[in-house]
Amino acid sequence: MWIFLNEQFVPEEDAKVSVFDHGFLYGDGLFETFRAYNGQIFALSRHLTRFSNAARQLQLSIPDRPLLEQRLRETLERNNLKNAVLRLTFTRGENQHPLRPDLCKNGTWVITARPFSGMPDTLYEQGVRAEIVTTRRVTPTGAGAFIKSLNFLNNILAKLEINPDETFEAIFLNPEEYLSEGATSNLFWVKDNQLYTPSPQATILEGVTRDIICTLAQKNGLKMNQGLYLPESLFNADEAFLTNTGIEVMPLVQVSGHAIGSGKPGQITGTLHQGFKNRITENIEHKPRSTEHTL
Repeated sequence: MWIFLNEQFVPEEDAKVSVFDHGFLYGDGLFETFRAYNGQIFALSRHLTRFSNAARQLQLSIPDRPLLEQRLRETLERNNLKNAVLRLTFTRGENQHPLRPDLCKNGTWVITARPFSGMPDTLYEQGVRAEIVTTRRVTPTGAGAFIKSLNFLNNILAKLEINPDETFEAIFLNPEEYLSEGATSNLFWVKDNQLYTPSPQATILEGVTRDIICTLAQKNGLKMNQGLYLPESLFNADEAFLTNTGIEVMPLVQVSGHAIGSGKPGQITGTLHQGFKNRITENIEHKPRSTEHTL
């Protein structure tokens, strides 16, 4: 595997970052995950907009967008991949003086790509289980949950509470006991043909796939509700699902021992997932490689 590291491609075994890097020492940095389908990076503009906004909030000086786009595509091509997951990581850089971010002169940036063609079909056919964990969703920085920072310990602690062989996702409540999000996903449910999802005030990271699903729901005539909801709202739902870049739209059939609806993937979930797949197909078939538009 070829890794893009600070303006050069290096073999995986030679990709090394300083032990004095602020990302390693303090989690001082950002990352973004992308999905490539048939050689094209899906929703690239949306992802980079979120990344750029977070960088401004953290006062990180990142490369301009055309260069980021170019390096992401080059990493995909250098590894001869068509269907893949890419990760862009950017840290404040190296500095041997403790907690002096102002002395970090050059940021460190890394792009990796790995083959990925999607989750097993059986998961979508049968649905997955989740657990509401005791770890509460807290913001790793004072800047807000919308920043996808390298401070991911909150999410790790949630994942440590579940058995990954039996439970697909850990679901957070926020400090006020309202439903928030999954450790690596956003949460949706359906009740009486209306779609519900926790609002940003519930301390969530607004995922790119989440935003696309909200748009698709409205175009399909579904009333979209965002707010603060107690766990009982989810337990009493007709169907539910999780979203993120890798899983797309994953049916959720059981939460903390409570069957959701019939305990099987729901029709609206399937309709929205198909709509999402149609967006991917449109992106591949109708957009030239050199141009990337927001969906």
